[in-house]
Amino acid sequence: MFTFSITDLFAILERGRADAAANGGYRVPYQGISPEAEARPGLWLVGDEGVYMMSSGKLAEGQRPLVVYAEECDPTTDPDQWHDKRRYFGGDDGVEFLDAVEFEQLIAAAPGATHLRMTMDDTSMSINLNRR
Repeated sequence: MFTFSITDLFAILERGRADAAANGGYRVPYQGISPEAEARPGLWLVGDEGVYMMSSGKLAEGQRPLVVYAEECDPTTDPDQWHDKRRYFGGDDGVEFLDAVEFEQLIAAAPGATHLRMTMDDTSMSINLNRR
């Protein structure tokens, strides 16, 4: 499972919108997807070196995205992040997209929530909101 602060996720979305406005729109996470159908505001859950969220806003040449690591899988604080990433995300690198509109509707439906928790298995991903 992966836990993120909702405040941090909103910061990523705002940065993504600013990046998109400054740099010509949104990116798609991998080749083979129609940009017209998939290039929209959202969050990417990325499994790579750790597990983190970033936005889909286009970046300027050399610009780095705002990245927020999952509490359970941050390579700067978790010495077991490699094993945790493999256990909960899988061994391969990958990207899952969360639509910004759907994310914002989910958060609006749980106004007291402070954290988003994602659980993944081989065929599905579930999202739960909680308050700490």
